[in-house]
Amino acid sequence: MNPQNYLFLSALLFTIGAAGVLLRRNAIVVFMCVELMLNAVNLAFVTFARLHDNLDGQVIAFFTMVVAAAEVVVGLAIIMTIFRARRSTSVDDANLLKF
Repeated sequence: MNPQNYLFLSALLFTIGAAGVLLRRNAIVVFMCVELMLNAVNLAFVTFARLHDNLDGQVIAFFTMVVAAAEVVVGLAIIMTIFRARRSTSVDDANLLKF
């Protein structure tokens, strides 16, 4: 496999994730698209690390996965709070948590 193929796949996955974030209203789908974008960036980091024969990109990808896991925990807690109050996971209901 050519490294350009991995970078093309990374760009395609990032584009799909960005389109999902911009076009969808369901908060769970938005979080899944954000995770897709993070994984696309991880793929690019690992590809560049492999291309340049160093481990920096793989270490950054690992830390990105750790941050993504923490983001999912906090994001799902917020979504559950909104769902309990409104019985909807629409991002339009996010202003519910304002004081």
